[in-house]
Amino acid sequence: MSGDSSDRPAIDTIAALDTVTAALARSEVRAGQHEMASLVEAAIANERHLVVQAGTGTGKTLAYLVPALASGSTVVVATATKALQDQLATKDLPFLGEHLGIDFDWAVLKGRSNYVCLQRLSEMANPDQGALELDTMAVNTKAEIKKLADWSATTPTGDVAELDWTPTDNAWRAVSVGSDECPGAEQCPQGAGCFAEGARRAAKEADVVVVNTHLYGLHVASENAILPDHEVVIFDEAHVLEDIMSDTVGAEISPGRFIALSATIRKILDDPATTGDVASLAETLRDALSEHVGERLSSPLPDSIQEPLAHARMTLASANEELLAIDTTNEDAKQRKLRAQTMTGRSIQQLDIAIEGREGYVTFVSGSRDSPRLEVAPLDVGPTMDAAVWKQRTAILTSATIPSSLANRLGIATERVDVHDVGSPFDYESNSMLYCAIHLPNPNSPDFRAKANDELDALIRAAGGRTLALFTSYRAMDEAAEAMRGRLDNPILTQRDLPKTALVKAFADDDATCLFATAGLFQGVDVPGKTLSLVVIDRIPFPRPDDPLLSARREDLGRTAFSEIDIPRASMMLAQAAGRLIRSSTDTGVVAVMDPRLGTANYRWDIVKALPPMKRTRHRAEVEAFLRKITA
Repeated sequence: MSGDSSDRPAIDTIAALDTVTAALARSEVRAGQHEMASLVEAAIANERHLVVQAGTGTGKTLAYLVPALASGSTVVVATATKALQDQLATKDLPFLGEHLGIDFDWAVLKGRSNYVCLQRLSEMANPDQGALELDTMAVNTKAEIKKLADWSATTPTGDVAELDWTPTDNAWRAVSVGSDECPGAEQCPQGAGCFAEGARRAAKEADVVVVNTHLYGLHVASENAILPDHEVVIFDEAHVLEDIMSDTVGAEISPGRFIALSATIRKILDDPATTGDVASLAETLRDALSEHVGERLSSPLPDSIQEPLAHARMTLASANEELLAIDTTNEDAKQRKLRAQTMTGRSIQQLDIAIEGREGYVTFVSGSRDSPRLEVAPLDVGPTMDAAVWKQRTAILTSATIPSSLANRLGIATERVDVHDVGSPFDYESNSMLYCAIHLPNPNSPDFRAKANDELDALIRAAGGRTLALFTSYRAMDEAAEAMRGRLDNPILTQRDLPKTALVKAFADDDATCLFATAGLFQGVDVPGKTLSLVVIDRIPFPRPDDPLLSARREDLGRTAFSEIDIPRASMMLAQAAGRLIRSSTDTGVVAVMDPRLGTANYRWDIVKALPPMKRTRHRAEVEAFLRKITA
């Protein structure tokens, strides 16, 4: 364990960064990485928040980890994707531990449902209750539970990610508990050896804790009850921070909640009438919500929704009274009772939030007709973030693409934050080109799709395949794929054909193949080299005008909504899509945007300046010549 940071000698951050990067397989000095490291060092020293955009190839993880560790501060790093969390945990932090020359401890902390629950395994092994529970399960599920029980005796972490095989959902649910169900280590006979509690203890002692942003949001919503105290928080992939915080500091009620709750109650309460009543709430809620998917709801809620929620509230209160009346000396039974009470109480809390109609919140229905969700989200996450984060610790927010309105949308006062863009080490001006097909009609025109397909045909032929075509709707993707399959000899894959990993691999393995996808692949696709030489984007990816939460925020902002919400989000999404093209210093290619508004609208420069500094053209002949040259 590292000593008190006040005892540490002063460390030259840039020298330390150079020492670390010199140990990399492909060592190089990156000016942007140096600049970012200096900015992070100054932000921590001066206790000022920092928003820093660091383009692809900057090496931003080392640029924030090295100065953060050198400062001696306690740090939480929150990432939006599992891939980056795994990269930090399995590559970056172990690498720094070996080469940085600073004594530090680090830990990864996940939500409770990621860890096997020793108490649930104990109950499964109980010849009375465990046998009854196992009798209802399929043979393969029982075999997996036995395998997980054996693993629990040897694993140091109990983390499902440690497994070299993937258990079925049924098996893992049987041996784990969620945060809404767990009564806490103090009330559990297995609390001393609990893997989730062990991870929390390790996090409490660590200098750096890696979490996902969703867990950090739950920490904020719980009034800082989940994570250990920390002086610095680093939000990587910060462009999605507002959306994740909206999801976690509000409430969500889905039919599945009542199915899961009924199953939990059934493990301790042998009353088919009560458990049946709780389970039936799922269908009642589904029927009430399904007609309103995609809609914002009025406040107070319509009777057709308010009444089922009130009925659910009374049903759960009644079930809770029955749970309270259970008197048992059996330790396993006590734990099943506690879990049922905990989950029932937290479900009641969620219902109360929805029923009361909080001021400053918007209620809407998301999901699908078969699986709708009632969501209650804040119009403005700023006040919550200000109280729980900005006034309590120094924050570093970074991403390859940062919306221009990010700091304002998150409630960071202008006088308390510095905003910087350290660029990218890649030579975009020489190696890439941004093409706007300005001669095409407006995307809302009835003849746009046919003319855009003609354009797409010509560009793919010039590139010899090697194309990632991104669309803002499945319908547009399907129409374009069908048209190109009828015109071109190149294999055309779409997002419907394979799982994402297999899809990207099939594309990367064949130069002639083209991949057609929707917003799900605007980020997360990493295909360096000539296999990807052309990224085509069918239209500026403005958020849907009927999105219930964003429409409420637009109304709240009034005349500034377009510049504060729509332009920054569209710019960020377009920049994410364009970022698929240049993934290494030797990559070359074209980003082609079919939407003529990128070259004509009065807001065009707000979007263009968010993109990498590529050479720009409006002439397809110039693009075709460039593509033929780089793919020859």
